[in-house]
Amino acid sequence: MRALVLHPDLKSDRHRRDPGPALEEAVSLAAALPDLLVVGADIVRLPRAQPGLLFGTGKIAEIKERIADLEVGLVLIDGPVTPVQQRNLEKEWGVKLLDRTGLILEIFADRAATREGVLQVELAALSYQRTRLVRAWTHLERQRGGLGFVGGPGETQIEADRRAIDEAVTRIRRQLASVVKTRELHRKARKKVPYPIVALVGYTNAGKSTLFNRLTGAEVLAKDMLFATLDPTMRAVRLPDGTDIILSDTVGFISDLPTQLVAAFRATLEEVLDADLICHVRDISHAETEEQATDVATILRELGVPETAPMIEVWNKIDRLPDEQADAVSAMANRREAVFAVSALTGAGLSPMLAAIAQTLSPPRMLADVSLPHDDGRRRAWLYGQGVVTGEVVGEDETVLRVHWTARQAEAFSRL
Repeated sequence: MRALVLHPDLKSDRHRRDPGPALEEAVSLAAALPDLLVVGADIVRLPRAQPGLLFGTGKIAEIKERIADLEVGLVLIDGPVTPVQQRNLEKEWGVKLLDRTGLILEIFADRAATREGVLQVELAALSYQRTRLVRAWTHLERQRGGLGFVGGPGETQIEADRRAIDEAVTRIRRQLASVVKTRELHRKARKKVPYPIVALVGYTNAGKSTLFNRLTGAEVLAKDMLFATLDPTMRAVRLPDGTDIILSDTVGFISDLPTQLVAAFRATLEEVLDADLICHVRDISHAETEEQATDVATILRELGVPETAPMIEVWNKIDRLPDEQADAVSAMANRREAVFAVSALTGAGLSPMLAAIAQTLSPPRMLADVSLPHDDGRRRAWLYGQGVVTGEVVGEDETVLRVHWTARQAEAFSRL
């Protein structure tokens, strides 16, 4: 399908960010959908949004001519569009219309691979559709008769559709509950193996999956494409100093992320809340890298990640910068604490980053004596498997093991 992308540039928003990169991002979003060909993209300057049609009548006519010239079947509005505006614009232009939230939901629906991902997207889509029922279509205001002789005035079609959506939401949440319970069991199982968790977060297309693949040897989909990764992936990694960690690759963030998706993917992103260290991966070559970093910080706060959470910044894609600029960025990163300039593609700068991760995750160790009955082979094997036993004394009724371990290992041992 041929699509036209429009970025409304409201006068009230012009102090916030340049509409040029925003339009480029919107085009990239559209290009992320298969079978969609973007044949035009325009910035539409508006003094204010019109409540009924978003644009003024003159601009409506101008865009209608452009739609006809380009033979467009879909118009993508990079911003919020009310149900009334969507109905009126589709009637004026004779094409299908999607706003930013609808477009992102379409991408997520196309990319979801796991059962949980599919359910999360469906839940978010239903929540979005429910908000579109309010007077979006005239036939939804039709009234249905009640049952029996005293059935009353009955319910409107809007109420019936809303009820159907609510029932579907309840069903999906019930299915998600079992999936989330399984994820929680997996999380508890990982806690028994006291490996710290390192979560990669960042703006979509910042290079998280490329970095993940570089560090783990995995083959997670990594493309120059928005939302190439949707479902979280976890792999064990051994750092250069011998520290074993679990590395988690998560879905990328984006500015103006629909609230439905923030809520729906909260369970998926719980790995970030449980992480011992967060690696904020930034595309340092992007023109709006600072704005993207602010968007990521905002979403992390919405997810409940405390500002005090251990975090390092990874300035990725220095290979895309001219040599002189790359050197300047690297020098700037060196002057800052917990900031590293790297190239996940070439491997440049990864050694100092990995050393810092190991240092951050290396907790203090303490000496302790653990007494075990002679027949407690399971816990004895666990201690030796952790490599924390420094000596043992065998007595008549029990064995006393001298251990050199972390508080995390001591806690894990107490749960055995």
